Amino acid sequence: MALWNGRFEKDMDELVKAFNASVGFDQRMFEEDIDGSIAHVTMLAKCGIVTPDERDAIVAGLENIRQRIRSGEIQFTVEDEDIHMGIEARLIADIGDVGKKLHTARSRNDQCQVDARLYLRREIRAIRQELLALEEVILRKAEAYAEEITVGYTHIQHAQPITVGFLFMAYFQMFRRDAERLADCLERMDYCPLGACALAGTTFPTDRAYTAELLGFAAPTENAMDSVSDRDYMLEFLSDAAISMMHLSRWAEEFAWWNSTEFGFLAIDDGFCTGSSIMPQKKNPDMAELLRGKCGRVYGDLMGLLTVMKGAPMAYNKDFQEDKEGLFDAIDTWKACLRIFTKMLENTTFRTERIAEQLQRGFLNATDVAEHLAGQGIPFREAHNLVGRMVKACEARGCGIEDLNEVELAAIDPRLSRAVLGDVSIPACVAARRSFGGTAPDEVRRQLAVGRAWLDVTEQESHEK
Repeated sequence: MALWNGRFEKDMDELVKAFNASVGFDQRMFEEDIDGSIAHVTMLAKCGIVTPDERDAIVAGLENIRQRIRSGEIQFTVEDEDIHMGIEARLIADIGDVGKKLHTARSRNDQCQVDARLYLRREIRAIRQELLALEEVILRKAEAYAEEITVGYTHIQHAQPITVGFLFMAYFQMFRRDAERLADCLERMDYCPLGACALAGTTFPTDRAYTAELLGFAAPTENAMDSVSDRDYMLEFLSDAAISMMHLSRWAEEFAWWNSTEFGFLAIDDGFCTGSSIMPQKKNPDMAELLRGKCGRVYGDLMGLLTVMKGAPMAYNKDFQEDKEGLFDAIDTWKACLRIFTKMLENTTFRTERIAEQLQRGFLNATDVAEHLAGQGIPFREAHNLVGRMVKACEARGCGIEDLNEVELAAIDPRLSRAVLGDVSIPACVAARRSFGGTAPDEVRRQLAVGRAWLDVTEQESHEK
Protein backbone atom coordinates (compact mmCIF):
# COMPACT_ATOMS: atom_id res chain seq x y z
CA MET A 1 0.00 0.00 0.00
CA ALA A 2 1.14 3.57 -0.70
CA LEU A 3 2.49 5.81 2.07
CA TRP A 4 -0.52 8.10 1.59
CA ASN A 5 -3.24 5.42 1.86
CA GLY A 6 -4.65 6.26 5.31
CA ARG A 7 -7.89 7.67 3.91
CA PHE A 8 -8.37 4.79 1.46
CA GLU A 9 -10.07 1.44 1.99
CA LYS A 10 -8.38 -0.39 -0.88
CA ASP A 11 -5.27 -0.20 -3.04
CA MET A 12 -5.16 1.35 -6.49
CA ASP A 13 -6.31 -0.64 -9.49
CA GLU A 14 -3.32 -2.30 -11.19
CA LEU A 15 -4.02 -0.49 -14.45
CA VAL A 16 -4.23 2.82 -12.58
CA LYS A 17 -0.93 2.11 -10.81
CA ALA A 18 0.87 1.81 -14.12
CA PHE A 19 -0.89 4.86 -15.57
CA ASN A 20 -0.26 6.98 -12.48
CA ALA A 21 3.40 6.05 -11.90
CA SER A 22 6.19 8.40 -12.95
CA VAL A 23 9.09 6.45 -11.47
CA GLY A 24 9.91 5.03 -14.90
CA PHE A 25 11.25 8.42 -15.94
CA ASP A 26 11.70 10.56 -12.82
CA GLN A 27 14.11 8.05 -11.26
CA ARG A 28 16.87 9.80 -13.19
CA MET A 29 16.58 12.50 -10.49
CA PHE A 30 17.45 10.15 -7.62
CA GLU A 31 20.68 12.03 -6.81
CA GLU A 32 18.83 15.32 -6.60
CA ASP A 33 16.02 13.76 -4.55
CA ILE A 34 18.49 12.45 -1.99
CA ASP A 35 20.43 15.74 -1.93
CA GLY A 36 17.19 17.63 -1.31
CA SER A 37 16.14 15.24 1.46
CA ILE A 38 19.51 15.52 3.20
CA ALA A 39 19.32 19.31 3.09
CA HIS A 40 15.73 19.20 4.36
CA VAL A 41 16.42 16.96 7.35
CA THR A 42 19.56 19.00 8.16
CA MET A 43 17.34 22.08 8.32
CA LEU A 44 14.77 20.23 10.46
CA ALA A 45 17.52 19.40 12.97
CA LYS A 46 18.79 22.99 13.00
CA CYS A 47 15.27 24.17 13.81
CA GLY A 48 14.80 21.55 16.55
CA ILE A 49 12.07 19.69 14.66
CA VAL A 50 14.10 16.45 14.67
CA THR A 51 17.01 15.54 16.93
CA PRO A 52 20.62 15.39 15.78
CA ASP A 53 20.57 11.61 16.22
CA GLU A 54 17.44 11.32 14.07
CA ARG A 55 19.06 13.52 11.44
CA ASP A 56 22.20 11.41 11.40
CA ALA A 57 20.21 8.18 11.07
CA ILE A 58 18.17 9.58 8.19
CA VAL A 59 21.23 10.98 6.38
CA ALA A 60 23.11 7.68 6.77
CA GLY A 61 20.08 5.79 5.50
CA LEU A 62 19.73 8.06 2.48
CA GLU A 63 23.42 7.76 1.60
CA ASN A 64 23.13 3.97 1.83
CA ILE A 65 20.16 4.06 -0.56
CA ARG A 66 22.12 6.32 -2.90
CA GLN A 67 24.95 3.81 -3.15
CA ARG A 68 22.55 0.91 -3.69
CA ILE A 69 20.80 2.78 -6.52
CA ARG A 70 24.13 3.61 -8.13
CA SER A 71 25.25 -0.01 -7.95
CA GLY A 72 21.99 -1.26 -9.43
CA GLU A 73 20.98 -3.14 -6.30
CA ILE A 74 17.77 -1.09 -6.03
CA GLN A 75 15.41 -1.34 -8.99
CA PHE A 76 12.24 0.74 -9.06
CA THR A 77 8.82 -0.46 -10.24
CA VAL A 78 5.36 1.05 -10.64
CA GLU A 79 4.71 -0.01 -7.03
CA ASP A 80 7.06 2.81 -6.02
CA GLU A 81 4.83 5.34 -7.84
CA ASP A 82 7.56 7.99 -8.15
CA ILE A 83 11.20 8.49 -7.15
CA HIS A 84 10.22 10.43 -4.03
CA MET A 85 7.99 7.71 -2.60
CA GLY A 86 10.35 4.98 -3.76
CA ILE A 87 13.26 6.40 -1.78
CA GLU A 88 11.21 7.31 1.28
CA ALA A 89 9.59 3.86 1.46
CA ARG A 90 13.02 2.18 1.37
CA LEU A 91 14.33 4.57 4.00
CA ILE A 92 11.51 3.62 6.38
CA ALA A 93 12.05 -0.06 5.64
CA ASP A 94 15.79 0.32 6.35
CA ILE A 95 15.83 2.50 9.51
CA GLY A 96 12.34 2.15 10.92
CA ASP A 97 9.98 4.76 12.31
CA VAL A 98 12.59 7.52 12.42
CA GLY A 99 12.49 7.50 8.63
CA LYS A 100 8.86 8.60 8.80
CA LYS A 101 9.99 11.97 10.17
CA LEU A 102 11.82 12.95 6.96
CA HIS A 103 8.67 14.21 5.24
CA THR A 104 7.85 16.67 8.04
CA ALA A 105 7.23 20.20 6.71
CA ARG A 106 7.38 19.29 3.04
CA SER A 107 5.16 17.84 0.31
CA ARG A 108 5.84 15.96 -2.87
CA ASN A 109 4.69 19.16 -4.58
CA ASP A 110 7.72 21.14 -3.42
CA GLN A 111 9.95 18.05 -3.34
CA CYS A 112 9.51 17.30 -7.03
CA GLN A 113 10.18 20.95 -7.84
CA VAL A 114 13.43 21.15 -5.92
CA ASP A 115 14.51 17.90 -7.61
CA ALA A 116 13.69 19.31 -11.04
CA ARG A 117 15.47 22.61 -10.37
CA LEU A 118 18.57 20.86 -9.06
CA TYR A 119 18.58 18.50 -12.03
CA LEU A 120 18.00 21.24 -14.59
CA ARG A 121 20.65 23.44 -12.98
CA ARG A 122 23.21 20.68 -13.48
CA GLU A 123 22.10 20.01 -17.05
CA ILE A 124 22.11 23.71 -18.00
CA ARG A 125 25.73 23.94 -16.94
CA ALA A 126 26.56 20.83 -18.97
CA ILE A 127 24.75 22.14 -22.06
CA ARG A 128 26.50 25.50 -21.78
CA GLN A 129 29.81 23.63 -21.85
CA GLU A 130 28.70 21.89 -25.05
CA LEU A 131 27.80 25.27 -26.55
CA LEU A 132 31.19 26.68 -25.57
CA ALA A 133 32.92 23.67 -27.14
CA LEU A 134 31.03 24.37 -30.37
CA GLU A 135 32.03 28.04 -30.18
CA GLU A 136 35.68 27.01 -29.84
CA VAL A 137 35.50 24.98 -33.06
CA ILE A 138 33.70 27.84 -34.84
CA LEU A 139 36.46 30.27 -33.87
CA ARG A 140 39.19 27.94 -35.11
CA LYS A 141 37.40 27.37 -38.40
CA ALA A 142 36.66 31.08 -38.82
CA GLU A 143 40.35 31.87 -38.36
CA ALA A 144 41.36 29.22 -40.90
CA TYR A 145 38.87 30.55 -43.47
CA ALA A 146 39.10 34.26 -42.66
CA GLU A 147 40.22 35.13 -46.22
CA GLU A 148 38.50 32.38 -48.20
CA ILE A 149 35.70 33.86 -50.29
CA THR A 150 32.32 32.19 -50.78
CA VAL A 151 28.86 33.08 -52.03
CA GLY A 152 26.50 34.97 -49.73
CA TYR A 153 22.82 34.23 -50.38
CA THR A 154 19.47 35.93 -49.94
CA HIS A 155 16.29 34.23 -51.14
CA ILE A 156 18.53 31.21 -51.96
CA GLN A 157 20.09 33.27 -54.77
CA HIS A 158 23.57 34.68 -55.22
CA ALA A 159 23.67 37.99 -53.36
CA GLN A 160 27.11 39.26 -52.34
CA PRO A 161 30.58 37.78 -51.89
CA ILE A 162 31.58 37.06 -48.30
CA THR A 163 34.33 35.19 -46.55
CA VAL A 164 33.75 31.75 -45.08
CA GLY A 165 35.13 33.10 -41.80
CA PHE A 166 32.46 35.81 -41.83
CA LEU A 167 29.76 33.16 -42.23
CA PHE A 168 31.19 31.20 -39.31
CA MET A 169 31.19 34.29 -37.12
CA ALA A 170 27.50 34.87 -37.90
CA TYR A 171 26.75 31.47 -36.38
CA PHE A 172 29.15 32.23 -33.53
CA GLN A 173 26.92 35.14 -32.53
CA MET A 174 23.80 32.96 -32.64
CA PHE A 175 25.27 30.30 -30.37
CA ARG A 176 26.71 33.00 -28.10
CA ARG A 177 23.19 34.28 -27.52
CA ASP A 178 22.05 30.69 -26.89
CA ALA A 179 24.66 30.37 -24.13
CA GLU A 180 23.69 33.75 -22.69
CA ARG A 181 20.01 32.81 -22.68
CA LEU A 182 20.85 29.70 -20.67
CA ALA A 183 22.77 31.82 -18.17
CA ASP A 184 19.72 34.09 -17.83
CA CYS A 185 17.45 31.06 -17.36
CA LEU A 186 19.77 29.68 -14.67
CA GLU A 187 19.73 32.99 -12.82
CA ARG A 188 15.92 33.20 -12.85
CA MET A 189 15.41 29.63 -11.62
CA ASP A 190 18.06 29.87 -8.88
CA TYR A 191 15.49 29.86 -6.06
CA CYS A 192 14.65 26.96 -3.77
CA PRO A 193 11.01 25.80 -3.56
CA LEU A 194 11.64 23.24 -0.80
CA GLY A 195 9.56 24.02 2.27
CA ALA A 196 6.70 25.55 0.30
CA CYS A 197 4.88 22.28 1.04
CA ALA A 198 1.63 21.52 -0.78
CA LEU A 199 0.82 25.17 -1.58
CA ALA A 200 0.52 27.24 1.59
CA GLY A 201 3.66 26.69 3.64
CA THR A 202 3.77 24.97 7.03
CA THR A 203 3.01 25.56 10.71
CA PHE A 204 6.45 24.21 11.67
CA PRO A 205 9.18 26.79 12.49
CA THR A 206 11.33 26.01 9.45
CA ASP A 207 14.26 27.93 7.98
CA ARG A 208 13.85 27.88 4.21
CA ALA A 209 16.77 30.24 3.67
CA TYR A 210 19.06 27.69 5.33
CA THR A 211 17.74 24.90 3.08
CA ALA A 212 18.33 27.10 0.03
CA GLU A 213 21.87 27.80 1.21
CA LEU A 214 22.61 24.11 1.75
CA LEU A 215 21.48 23.32 -1.80
CA GLY A 216 23.41 26.20 -3.37
CA PHE A 217 20.42 28.34 -4.35
CA ALA A 218 20.49 32.13 -4.21
CA ALA A 219 17.42 32.24 -1.92
CA PRO A 220 14.12 30.47 -1.22
CA THR A 221 11.20 31.11 -3.55
CA GLU A 222 9.07 34.01 -2.37
CA ASN A 223 5.53 32.60 -2.58
CA ALA A 224 4.61 29.03 -1.62
CA MET A 225 1.72 28.73 -4.08
CA ASP A 226 3.81 30.00 -6.98
CA SER A 227 6.60 27.62 -5.95
CA VAL A 228 4.55 24.51 -6.68
CA SER A 229 2.11 25.69 -9.34
CA ASP A 230 4.23 27.07 -12.18
CA ARG A 231 6.72 25.56 -14.57
CA ASP A 232 7.82 28.73 -16.34
CA TYR A 233 11.49 28.01 -15.65
CA MET A 234 11.08 24.73 -17.56
CA LEU A 235 9.25 26.56 -20.34
CA GLU A 236 12.04 29.12 -20.49
CA PHE A 237 14.61 26.35 -20.76
CA LEU A 238 12.59 24.56 -23.46
CA SER A 239 12.25 27.84 -25.35
CA ASP A 240 16.02 28.32 -25.16
CA ALA A 241 16.47 24.75 -26.37
CA ALA A 242 14.07 25.27 -29.27
CA ILE A 243 15.83 28.47 -30.37
CA SER A 244 19.26 26.85 -30.22
CA MET A 245 18.03 23.75 -32.05
CA MET A 246 16.66 26.09 -34.72
CA HIS A 247 20.14 27.56 -35.11
CA LEU A 248 21.62 24.07 -35.41
CA SER A 249 18.91 23.09 -37.90
CA ARG A 250 19.57 26.11 -40.12
CA TRP A 251 23.26 25.32 -40.35
CA ALA A 252 22.52 21.63 -40.82
CA GLU A 253 20.23 22.58 -43.71
CA GLU A 254 23.08 24.47 -45.33
CA PHE A 255 25.38 21.51 -44.78
CA ALA A 256 22.91 19.32 -46.64
CA TRP A 257 22.75 21.81 -49.53
CA TRP A 258 26.47 22.42 -49.68
CA ASN A 259 27.19 18.70 -49.63
CA SER A 260 24.98 18.13 -52.70
CA THR A 261 26.37 17.38 -56.16
CA GLU A 262 24.97 20.69 -57.40
CA PHE A 263 26.92 22.68 -54.80
CA GLY A 264 29.87 20.52 -53.80
CA PHE A 265 31.05 23.24 -51.39
CA LEU A 266 31.76 20.83 -48.53
CA ALA A 267 33.70 17.69 -47.85
CA ILE A 268 32.05 16.08 -44.81
CA ASP A 269 34.14 13.39 -43.16
CA ASP A 270 33.00 9.84 -43.97
CA GLY A 271 32.41 9.22 -40.26
CA PHE A 272 29.43 11.59 -40.35
CA CYS A 273 27.74 10.25 -43.47
CA THR A 274 26.00 7.04 -44.50
CA GLY A 275 25.63 5.12 -47.74
CA SER A 276 22.67 3.74 -49.63
CA SER A 277 21.45 0.16 -49.40
CA ILE A 278 20.91 0.12 -53.17
CA MET A 279 22.94 2.97 -54.74
CA PRO A 280 26.65 2.28 -54.22
CA GLN A 281 27.79 5.78 -55.19
CA LYS A 282 25.87 7.59 -52.43
CA LYS A 283 27.42 9.49 -49.52
CA ASN A 284 24.48 10.94 -47.63
CA PRO A 285 24.70 13.77 -45.07
CA ASP A 286 22.50 11.86 -42.63
CA MET A 287 23.79 13.59 -39.50
CA ALA A 288 22.85 17.00 -40.89
CA GLU A 289 19.42 15.67 -41.85
CA LEU A 290 18.89 14.10 -38.42
CA LEU A 291 19.82 17.38 -36.76
CA ARG A 292 17.17 19.09 -38.87
CA GLY A 293 14.58 16.53 -37.84
CA LYS A 294 15.42 16.58 -34.14
CA CYS A 295 14.76 20.31 -34.06
CA GLY A 296 11.06 19.54 -34.56
CA ARG A 297 11.22 17.07 -31.69
CA VAL A 298 12.37 19.79 -29.28
CA TYR A 299 9.70 22.14 -30.63
CA GLY A 300 7.22 19.41 -29.68
CA ASP A 301 8.62 19.22 -26.14
CA LEU A 302 8.07 22.97 -25.74
CA MET A 303 4.57 22.92 -27.20
CA GLY A 304 3.65 19.90 -25.09
CA LEU A 305 4.41 21.63 -21.80
CA LEU A 306 2.85 24.92 -22.92
CA THR A 307 -0.33 22.97 -23.65
CA VAL A 308 -0.24 21.18 -20.28
CA MET A 309 0.10 24.47 -18.43
CA LYS A 310 -2.34 26.64 -20.35
CA GLY A 311 -5.48 25.55 -18.49
CA ALA A 312 -4.08 24.47 -15.13
CA PRO A 313 -5.79 26.22 -12.19
CA MET A 314 -3.94 27.02 -8.98
CA ALA A 315 -2.18 25.27 -7.39
CA TYR A 316 -0.77 21.77 -8.01
CA ASN A 317 -2.52 19.43 -10.47
CA LYS A 318 -1.60 15.90 -11.55
CA ASP A 319 -1.26 17.26 -15.10
CA PHE A 320 2.08 18.65 -13.96
CA GLN A 321 3.54 15.14 -13.89
CA GLU A 322 3.68 15.57 -17.68
CA ASP A 323 6.37 18.23 -17.28
CA LYS A 324 9.39 15.96 -17.03
CA GLU A 325 9.40 13.56 -19.96
CA GLY A 326 9.49 16.42 -22.46
CA LEU A 327 12.09 18.23 -20.36
CA PHE A 328 14.32 15.16 -20.18
CA ASP A 329 13.87 14.51 -23.90
CA ALA A 330 14.86 18.08 -24.80
CA ILE A 331 17.92 17.92 -22.58
CA ASP A 332 19.09 14.62 -24.07
CA THR A 333 18.32 15.69 -27.64
CA TRP A 334 19.97 19.11 -27.42
CA LYS A 335 23.13 17.75 -25.81
CA ALA A 336 23.46 14.95 -28.36
CA CYS A 337 22.90 17.31 -31.29
CA LEU A 338 25.48 19.81 -30.03
CA ARG A 339 28.06 17.06 -29.64
CA ILE A 340 27.40 15.59 -33.07
CA PHE A 341 27.37 18.93 -34.85
CA THR A 342 30.54 20.14 -33.12
CA LYS A 343 32.43 17.02 -34.12
CA MET A 344 31.01 17.06 -37.67
CA LEU A 345 31.97 20.72 -38.08
CA GLU A 346 35.47 20.03 -36.85
CA ASN A 347 35.84 17.27 -39.44
CA THR A 348 34.43 19.20 -42.41
CA THR A 349 36.46 21.16 -44.98
CA PHE A 350 35.34 23.70 -47.55
CA ARG A 351 36.16 22.99 -51.20
CA THR A 352 37.38 26.46 -52.06
CA GLU A 353 38.21 25.57 -55.66
CA ARG A 354 34.60 24.49 -56.27
CA ILE A 355 33.28 27.60 -54.53
CA ALA A 356 35.52 29.77 -56.73
CA GLU A 357 33.66 28.54 -59.81
CA GLN A 358 30.42 29.90 -58.38
CA LEU A 359 31.86 33.30 -57.55
CA GLN A 360 31.72 34.27 -61.23
CA ARG A 361 27.98 33.66 -61.41
CA GLY A 362 25.05 35.74 -60.19
CA PHE A 363 26.70 39.20 -60.38
CA LEU A 364 27.87 39.07 -56.77
CA ASN A 365 29.66 42.42 -57.22
CA ALA A 366 26.56 44.34 -58.34
CA THR A 367 25.88 46.01 -54.97
CA ASP A 368 29.53 46.96 -54.63
CA VAL A 369 29.46 48.63 -58.06
CA ALA A 370 26.35 50.60 -57.05
CA GLU A 371 28.00 51.72 -53.82
CA HIS A 372 31.17 52.65 -55.72
CA LEU A 373 29.19 54.82 -58.12
CA ALA A 374 27.30 56.42 -55.23
CA GLY A 375 30.64 57.20 -53.63
CA GLN A 376 31.54 59.17 -56.79
CA GLY A 377 28.54 61.45 -56.48
CA ILE A 378 25.83 59.56 -58.35
CA PRO A 379 22.74 59.31 -56.08
CA PHE A 380 22.38 55.74 -54.85
CA ARG A 381 18.96 55.14 -56.45
CA GLU A 382 20.38 56.28 -59.79
CA ALA A 383 23.45 54.11 -59.29
CA HIS A 384 21.17 51.17 -58.45
CA ASN A 385 19.29 51.70 -61.71
CA LEU A 386 22.49 51.99 -63.74
CA VAL A 387 23.88 48.74 -62.33
CA GLY A 388 20.58 47.01 -63.05
CA ARG A 389 20.97 48.06 -66.70
CA MET A 390 24.57 46.84 -66.68
CA VAL A 391 23.38 43.45 -65.46
CA LYS A 392 20.83 43.27 -68.30
CA ALA A 393 23.59 44.06 -70.81
CA CYS A 394 25.81 41.40 -69.26
CA GLU A 395 23.04 38.79 -69.42
CA ALA A 396 22.53 39.57 -73.11
CA ARG A 397 26.24 39.22 -73.83
CA GLY A 398 26.96 36.39 -71.33
CA CYS A 399 29.67 38.20 -69.38
CA GLY A 400 30.34 39.81 -66.00
CA ILE A 401 30.12 43.49 -65.05
CA GLU A 402 33.89 43.71 -64.99
CA ASP A 403 33.95 42.55 -68.66
CA LEU A 404 31.89 45.42 -70.07
CA ASN A 405 33.97 47.61 -72.42
CA GLU A 406 34.02 51.38 -72.81
CA VAL A 407 31.47 51.39 -75.66
CA GLU A 408 29.01 49.20 -73.77
CA LEU A 409 29.35 51.29 -70.60
CA ALA A 410 28.88 54.58 -72.44
CA ALA A 411 25.80 53.20 -74.16
CA ILE A 412 24.24 52.58 -70.76
CA ASP A 413 25.13 56.05 -69.46
CA PRO A 414 27.69 58.64 -70.61
CA ARG A 415 29.03 58.96 -67.07
CA LEU A 416 30.20 55.36 -67.10
CA SER A 417 33.69 54.24 -68.09
CA ARG A 418 36.24 51.63 -67.10
CA ALA A 419 38.03 54.27 -65.01
CA VAL A 420 34.82 55.24 -63.23
CA LEU A 421 34.01 51.59 -62.59
CA GLY A 422 37.40 50.89 -60.99
CA ASP A 423 38.35 47.49 -59.55
CA VAL A 424 35.14 45.51 -59.17
CA SER A 425 36.76 42.09 -58.84
CA ILE A 426 35.31 39.79 -56.21
CA PRO A 427 38.39 39.96 -53.91
CA ALA A 428 38.37 43.76 -54.11
CA CYS A 429 34.68 43.87 -53.25
CA VAL A 430 35.19 41.68 -50.19
CA ALA A 431 38.25 43.61 -49.01
CA ALA A 432 36.35 46.90 -49.29
CA ARG A 433 33.58 45.85 -46.88
CA ARG A 434 35.43 47.08 -43.82
CA SER A 435 32.42 48.57 -42.03
CA PHE A 436 31.92 47.44 -38.43
CA GLY A 437 30.54 43.90 -38.58
CA GLY A 438 31.40 43.53 -42.26
CA THR A 439 32.98 40.69 -44.21
CA ALA A 440 36.43 42.11 -44.99
CA PRO A 441 39.14 39.76 -43.65
CA ASP A 442 40.53 42.42 -41.29
CA GLU A 443 37.05 43.03 -39.86
CA VAL A 444 36.47 39.30 -39.51
CA ARG A 445 39.68 39.08 -37.49
CA ARG A 446 38.42 41.86 -35.22
CA GLN A 447 35.23 39.84 -34.70
CA LEU A 448 37.37 36.80 -33.99
CA ALA A 449 39.31 38.70 -31.31
CA VAL A 450 36.10 39.87 -29.63
CA GLY A 451 34.66 36.35 -29.83
CA ARG A 452 37.81 34.84 -28.37
CA ALA A 453 37.79 37.31 -25.47
CA TRP A 454 34.15 36.51 -24.69
CA LEU A 455 34.74 32.75 -24.89
CA ASP A 456 37.81 32.89 -22.63
CA VAL A 457 35.98 34.91 -19.97
CA THR A 458 32.86 32.73 -20.17
CA GLU A 459 34.84 29.50 -19.89
CA GLN A 460 36.73 30.89 -16.90
CA GLU A 461 33.49 31.90 -15.18
CA SER A 462 32.00 28.46 -15.90
CA HIS A 463 34.94 26.71 -14.26
CA GLU A 464 34.69 28.93 -11.18
CA LYS A 465 31.00 28.13 -10.56
